[in-house]
Amino acid sequence: MRNIPLLSVLAMLALPCPAPAAPLRPNIVLIMADDMGYSDIGCYGGEIETPTLDRLAAGGLRFTQFYNTARCCPTRAALLTGVNQHQAGIGHMTGDYGRPAYQGYLNRRCVTVGEALRRGGYRTLMTGKWHVGGKPGQWPSDRGFDRVYGIPEGAGHFFRIPANRTLVLDSTPIELDPNEPWYSTDAWTDYAIQFVEEANRMDKPFFLYIAHNAPHWPLHALPEDIAKYKGKYAVGWDELRRQRHARQIDAGIVDGRWPLTPRDPKAPAWDSLDEGRRKFLAHKMAVYAAQVDRMDQSIGRLMQRLDELCIAENTLVMFLADNGACAEGVNRDPPGTLPGGPETFQSYGLPWANASNTPFRLYKHWVHEGGIATPLVVSWPVGVKNPGTLVHSPGHVVDIMATCVDTAGVEYPERYNGQAIQPPEGESLLPIFRGDTRQRGPIFWEHEGNRAVRDGRWKLVSRHPGPWELYDLEADRTELHNLAAKQPEKVKELTAKYEAWAERCSVSPWPVVRRNTHHSGS
Repeated sequence: MRNIPLLSVLAMLALPCPAPAAPLRPNIVLIMADDMGYSDIGCYGGEIETPTLDRLAAGGLRFTQFYNTARCCPTRAALLTGVNQHQAGIGHMTGDYGRPAYQGYLNRRCVTVGEALRRGGYRTLMTGKWHVGGKPGQWPSDRGFDRVYGIPEGAGHFFRIPANRTLVLDSTPIELDPNEPWYSTDAWTDYAIQFVEEANRMDKPFFLYIAHNAPHWPLHALPEDIAKYKGKYAVGWDELRRQRHARQIDAGIVDGRWPLTPRDPKAPAWDSLDEGRRKFLAHKMAVYAAQVDRMDQSIGRLMQRLDELCIAENTLVMFLADNGACAEGVNRDPPGTLPGGPETFQSYGLPWANASNTPFRLYKHWVHEGGIATPLVVSWPVGVKNPGTLVHSPGHVVDIMATCVDTAGVEYPERYNGQAIQPPEGESLLPIFRGDTRQRGPIFWEHEGNRAVRDGRWKLVSRHPGPWELYDLEADRTELHNLAAKQPEKVKELTAKYEAWAERCSVSPWPVVRRNTHHSGS
């Protein structure tokens, strides 16, 4: 065989991907972070190194007013089914309250995006944290996914599988090799890439759902990632909030008219802490940042493989978070233990969560903006008309199902497996991708009695068991000026809309009383 000059070989390797003979249905990649705050990634004002997401945003779209449901399981239910979480059977979490709307797993009156797209000819793939049904028969392999590598019950650890969790490959429980290193963020991506390669060989479009457990507690990160942030957070949460807010205003993510919310009353002033305490708390935030950093690295590996397979251009990628930052105080370690390693178990706490949610107030669980506002980064090189722009129109996780079936050209079923299916609640984002405008209808929330409705510029919200508050989000998205007393007619109008929605979706008063009787919600 004759020798081929090195430059010729490099030239052949650098040849552009061939153009398809005809327009192809896009691949769809949906990536969700767990307990990540609104301002944590670089393209939303954060200082954490997220070059992959920043690059996707620069070549795609950033939604500034996209919403989740304020908590893990309900968001996943709404995201995967396109109906409200109560309609899907997960009105709270995965406990069974003996009521169809609160049975704790996806019912059969909804279809998952996996079921809808597989019915339309897509190869459906899932890795990571499922958490919308932990018993056999409720797993992702039972709800429309061809290939699965993940944990049906939820995650709980980054370096191993807890005793009360099951790692599955498709429909089979598997065990980790104790002699092989394992880190969940990397593992989810390793298998995602493997599944994508399989689908590509089958010459079928694919839908891939990666449900990361990062950066949910416990604070578990790899040493080399933690080292990148050593000393980074010595400035403390007060200065960090100011810096992030300034970058958000400069980038157009938030309006300069919206003041930064005051530091949470439960968070001490950073300068009031002694040096040892500041050093310990700065380390906590460094581990959290390392978790986000590693997630971005893993997304980068996936995107590189899509490029190598010549399918990145026609792949729709969407990245978002399941709720706002988490203020839960978790610590199972002896006093003074530095978190990060596999034998530690801590969270980063309320003050850092307050910074993660810059510029908003409150957190996961609550439906003020800090609990429900999420980044949404969209990349689709051949499908986004105005790359690099910000989208300020509101959207909600129920819109993801409508977007997927619309983009894929798949009909949403009225019946599935002989069961009548509820109509979708979401509204497709595809017109926005194409450069059109979209007037979103009212958006509703309820979680643990915390409730809200957003209709245009107005938001009516209540922190359980408190009264309604009213905000004009165009002028005051940081929710600092309650207009309820000044606008009683608007309160009355939005209350009526909320109550009609709550009745239609079988929302129960909180706390929900468990019923011991059998129900037909499955």
